[in-house]
Amino acid sequence: MSQPGQGVMVPVNGLGFPPQNVARVVVWEWLNEHSRWRPYTATVCHHIENVLKEDARGSVVLGQVDAQLVPYIIDLQSMHQFRQDTGTMRPVRRNFYDPSSAPGKGIVWEWENDGGAWTAYDMDICITIQNAYEKQHPWLDLSSLGFCYLIYFNSMSQMNRQTRRRRRLRRRLDLAYPLTVGSIPKSQSWPVGASSGQPCSCQQCLLVNSTRAASNAILASQRRKAPPAPPPPAPPPPGGPVGTLAVRPSATFAGAALWAAPTAGSAEPSQPPGAPPRSPSAPSGAPTPGQNNLNRPGPQRATSVSARASIPPGVPALPVKNLNGTGPVHPALAGMTGILLCAAGLPVCLTRAPKPILHPPPVSKSDVKPVPGVPGVCRKTKKKHLKKSKNPEDVVRRYMQKVKNPPDEDGSLQCPTCKAIYGEKTGTQPPGKMEFHLIPHSLPGFADTQTIRIVYDIPTGIQGPEHPNPGKKFTARGFPRHCYLPNNEKGRKVLRLLITAWERRLIFTIGTSNTTGESDTVVWNEIHHKTEFGSNLTGHGYPDASYLDNVLAELTAQGVSEAVAKA
Repeated sequence: MSQPGQGVMVPVNGLGFPPQNVARVVVWEWLNEHSRWRPYTATVCHHIENVLKEDARGSVVLGQVDAQLVPYIIDLQSMHQFRQDTGTMRPVRRNFYDPSSAPGKGIVWEWENDGGAWTAYDMDICITIQNAYEKQHPWLDLSSLGFCYLIYFNSMSQMNRQTRRRRRLRRRLDLAYPLTVGSIPKSQSWPVGASSGQPCSCQQCLLVNSTRAASNAILASQRRKAPPAPPPPAPPPPGGPVGTLAVRPSATFAGAALWAAPTAGSAEPSQPPGAPPRSPSAPSGAPTPGQNNLNRPGPQRATSVSARASIPPGVPALPVKNLNGTGPVHPALAGMTGILLCAAGLPVCLTRAPKPILHPPPVSKSDVKPVPGVPGVCRKTKKKHLKKSKNPEDVVRRYMQKVKNPPDEDGSLQCPTCKAIYGEKTGTQPPGKMEFHLIPHSLPGFADTQTIRIVYDIPTGIQGPEHPNPGKKFTARGFPRHCYLPNNEKGRKVLRLLITAWERRLIFTIGTSNTTGESDTVVWNEIHHKTEFGSNLTGHGYPDASYLDNVLAELTAQGVSEAVAKA
């Protein structure tokens, strides 16, 4: 079976362009943590191309065309994607394919994951599947691309050759990817499309402008110094510095953004099993200015890592948050600090902060015990789950739910002055399960007590009439979620009230995630939980002397108090 033609990309300041007078389909792609190039959607690619025509060295705000990409910005000069809320930077590239291929026709091939969501294949795999589909082949073997999967077109399924597991497959028609002819347009001055010459004052533009100013300072400093490139040093001896990043002025910043490479002593991320071979567009010879070192072959990446890991004595260490982890300092601030100090010619050493301890040591089933004074170990909720009671407040509430215009969705009333809630307030939490038990480990700050572990589990589903978009699917990320309380009198009191809040569907709701910006997903509902077991690096762990009192106040604000729970 003939293989599809790979996209040809010629690097010029990080931007590839097709030969003159040859039409090509443009697909923008980003490099994930498995060294695989993942395509942006056609809508996003059209948006990037439009910005590129205005300013080939500008920045692209992806959230303008895709609500799920609100935190992301692409810097066209450095060819990197920057995530504003975490500081994560990933290389991007502009790749080209034949207009008669799948992206040129707007054809997308997708597979169904465990959560029921559809995931697009990498572009080279999508083109291969489409070629076989057009030739009416009954099946396709993807082993030539590095994947142990068989595609069956009759049943529209994908089968793993090792596990024999099958997944659903679908072919979807979407917007065709943008078409281009010839080279890219000439660069314009910064900012893009500003008639007055003054940039916008919004948060995103301020961030982009500050990043651009720092990068320009680095380039100006490099032009003044222009030192000859030193030969690569010998690899450091075993036992060298581990978890340290040396950030210095880089001659490749004009074509590749500052990238925190792994250090000596840390494992170089290897290509995962089943990953497709590297694209021929990645450089295979000596490092080329304008190309990120992640695109280099393994030995060259190792040399670059060794060069960055050798830190001269006397260099001040700046403890910051790991760019891919969590810690007390925001990674974007850490990156900007390194950039500005490098521009001033100062060597900087960024040391990794310790990772948070999210879970306790493994616990056997025999060591898991019920919580004293709390009956049972599990609570399940169904859709529109309500406790039945014969007290007058419940009778009034159920009556008001049936009338045409009740004062509130659940029939509860809240005093506008003292905020007291009359009746039983219920929320819109999706169906799920809450488990709780005792484990033989102590939380920081509670050395003499064992720990109550709460496990929430909510599956994906369809939104009901009480949710923002009835009939639309919602996602449930990060479940099961583990939370922790000390096994003392106040901790058990909080647990009993959390059980009541769970039964009233008040712990979670469906909305937009503050962390990822994803909409129609399960989020916390103003009752804070401690999800970090052995540390407090994220602010969601222990020790925290005021947490139990604070969460009791939050529960009271939701109409859940000890007096109400006993009634």
